[in-house]
Amino acid sequence: MASDTAIGSKVERKPKLSETVVAAIRKQLVAGEIQPGHKLPTEEKLTETFGVSRTVIREALANLAADGLVESRQGAGVFVRDHPALTLGALSQEISKVSQAINVLEVRMGIEVEASGLAAVRRNAAQAARIQEAFFEFERLLKLGEPTGKADFAFHREIAAATNNSLYVEMLDALGDRTIPCDRTSPWYSIEVLSADYLTKLQREHLLVLKAISDGDAPAAREAMRTHLVAAQARYSDRLVGQQADYLAGIRR
Repeated sequence: MASDTAIGSKVERKPKLSETVVAAIRKQLVAGEIQPGHKLPTEEKLTETFGVSRTVIREALANLAADGLVESRQGAGVFVRDHPALTLGALSQEISKVSQAINVLEVRMGIEVEASGLAAVRRNAAQAARIQEAFFEFERLLKLGEPTGKADFAFHREIAAATNNSLYVEMLDALGDRTIPCDRTSPWYSIEVLSADYLTKLQREHLLVLKAISDGDAPAAREAMRTHLVAAQARYSDRLVGQQADYLAGIRR
């Protein structure tokens, strides 16, 4: 008797409740529904609004604080911070077209290619270690079949931090981790960008960037990052071609 689900088929992981709350609050912040300096609703109110426990709300607020979007003030509550992601972040929060994803990658190229070169010559031992830790966290999640988006963004952000120029970090934060297509919260999410083959190829590109930075080879680091981002653009172009092919197949039936 055949089973309803094929043995070995992969069951897609649902986003954690806290991730859903983070995405909802982040969208409100970027939309300007809660302005910088203003106080967020209380934990009690947020639990009622989202229908989740206080533990989930606290985890979500901790994640937003880690992203620099909010801050907790003792005895006063949680307040929205004045952060670049809330002014430029609308670019990555409100758009959903592949064409815009390609534009974001073009902007990232202007930032991250040079950042990689600077990181290769300016990084200290601790910064080099954090870049590598983010790389292996991506690898760990990949092997577990877990979402890799946050680890992917962390890898790029640690490279920006290793330039020791805070503006590189601010610009990357402004674009936000939703520019990482292998994150389920990305507006450009699709099943193909979460395939093991896709992510394995992406991780190989990361490895070349990591090695060049670890070796202190600035030209190689720039070239590896350029190659990585160009490949990402090509993957999006392939998706456009695939959409055309799917359309043609549909009208021929």
